[in-house]
Amino acid sequence: MYSFMGGGLFCAIVGNILLVVSTATDYWMQYRLSGSFAHQGLWRYCMSGKCYMQTDSIAYWNATRAFMILSAMSCFAGIIAGILSFAHFSAFERFNRSFAAGIMFFISTLFVLLAMAVYTGVTVNFLGKRFGDWRFSWSYILGWVALLMTFFAGIFYMCAYRMHECRRVAGPR
Repeated sequence: MYSFMGGGLFCAIVGNILLVVSTATDYWMQYRLSGSFAHQGLWRYCMSGKCYMQTDSIAYWNATRAFMILSAMSCFAGIIAGILSFAHFSAFERFNRSFAAGIMFFISTLFVLLAMAVYTGVTVNFLGKRFGDWRFSWSYILGWVALLMTFFAGIFYMCAYRMHECRRVAGPR
């Protein structure tokens, strides 16, 4: 049980770091504009070595930002519940912290999936046609890796919960 929780906690911490880095950096997309390279993130775009804030309130950027922030927050809440699940002094008999941590990681996975789907859909269908020579960059890829890490953290914590429940139901030997 503890090995599942430890593996889940490791995946969750790495996933949360990747979520924060992916959300904060400016390399979601790279493209060539007027002969020079440019790149953009969720908050800024950079051209010719200068970066500018994205002041346009475009719905897909706002949705992607919101889902990425919600994902990082729910992953952090899952990490707190995951750390607390190592302690066995629960005042609630029916409340299992490893189950709560697993659910928080699955919620985080859902939020990052929504963020990545919105960004991918709009980028491929709109921006991809506007810029001829473009590609997704490393911040975007970190978002997908964070999705996998939070998903596996949820799987590990659900396995720990199932092991705990099987031992609790079977009783002492």
